[in-house]
Amino acid sequence: MTLRSMDILRQQAQGALSLNIAFIGVVNGLFSALHTLGSADSARLAAAAKMDPGYVLRWCDAAYAFGWLELVEDRWRLSEDGVSMCPEAENSRMGVAVGSVLAAHMAERAAGLMRTGERPGEQVLAERETILPWFGLMLENNFRKTFEEKICPAVPIFAEVDARGGVAVDLGCGNGWYLRALLRRCHQLRGLGLDGFAENIRQANVKAAAEGMSDRLSFTEGDIHAFDLPKPVDLIAMNRALHHVWEQRGEIFQRLRNHLKTGGAIVIWEPAWPDDHRVLNEPALRGMAFQNLTEHIQGNHFLHPQEIAAALGEAGLQAQIFPFGSDAVVVGRL
Repeated sequence: MTLRSMDILRQQAQGALSLNIAFIGVVNGLFSALHTLGSADSARLAAAAKMDPGYVLRWCDAAYAFGWLELVEDRWRLSEDGVSMCPEAENSRMGVAVGSVLAAHMAERAAGLMRTGERPGEQVLAERETILPWFGLMLENNFRKTFEEKICPAVPIFAEVDARGGVAVDLGCGNGWYLRALLRRCHQLRGLGLDGFAENIRQANVKAAAEGMSDRLSFTEGDIHAFDLPKPVDLIAMNRALHHVWEQRGEIFQRLRNHLKTGGAIVIWEPAWPDDHRVLNEPALRGMAFQNLTEHIQGNHFLHPQEIAAALGEAGLQAQIFPFGSDAVVVGRL
C-alpha cells in the first residue's frame, strides 16, 4: 500500500470517528441543547441535556477535536458543521451520523452471522436502543428532499389523486415523513399512515400536529399482512419496504388491489438493484451494495425494478417504472 493510500485510509477512518462523535451528540440532545443555550461550559451543557457531566466533558473535547464545536473564552458553542447536526435544523445532516453508526452495528452482526448462515430478521434493527427511536427521522433526513423535489413532481399519479381530493395510504409509514411531504405539496389530499411500531406512530402524530396537518392526516398501528381499510382508497404507497415482504408479494399485492378504488394506484419506491453487478463500484451505488449485505441479515434482498413491475402486472395492474438514479418508483394502476 502506498503512502497516499495509507493517508486516504486514515482520512476515511477519521471520518467514521467524527460521525461516531456526532451520533452521540444527536441522540443525547447535546447539539440541540447547545443550540438553545448559544454557548456554555460542559457542566451547564450536561445539566441542560440531563446527561452525566463526566461524559459530557469528554464529549465536548472530542467534538471540538473533530470540528463540531468551537471554543470561545472557555465556553463551547456549535460550529457551522455542529449546527447542521441539530435534528431540528433545516437540511439537518443528522441522518448521516445515525446511518453511520447503524452501518457499523450491521457490519459487526454480518461478520458474526456469516460464520453460521443465520438470518435473524428485522429484529437486528432494534438491538441498539439508542438507534431505533431515530430511525424514522434518519429516513426523513435522507430521503424527504428527494421525494419533494424530484419524485413527487415527476410521477403524475400524485397530482391526479390530489385533483380529486383523494386518500393516500402509506404502509410502513415510520414517522410519517412521506405523507407529510406529500400533503404539503398536494393540498386537497388526505392521508393515513400504518406502521407496526408504536413509537413510530407516536412520532408521526406529533409531527403531523406540529406541521398543522392533523385535520388531513392520521396514523395508526397496522400490519401489512392483515390491515383492513373501511373503504377503498385512491393510492397505497410502500416506501423502501417491499423487499422486506417480497416472498409474500402475491398475497400482499392482491390485498392492496382489493383496497383500491377504480383508477387508483399502488406506488412502490425501492432501491433499483442493477442488472450488472459490475457497476456497483460506482460511488453512487456503493452504499446500496453495502446495504444489500445488511438486508441479507434481515432475510431480504434488493429488487430489480422490472421484477416489481412484473409482479404488479400479475396482480392485474398496469405498471410503469420511473427511474431516479439508484432508486426507482414503480406505479401499478388499477
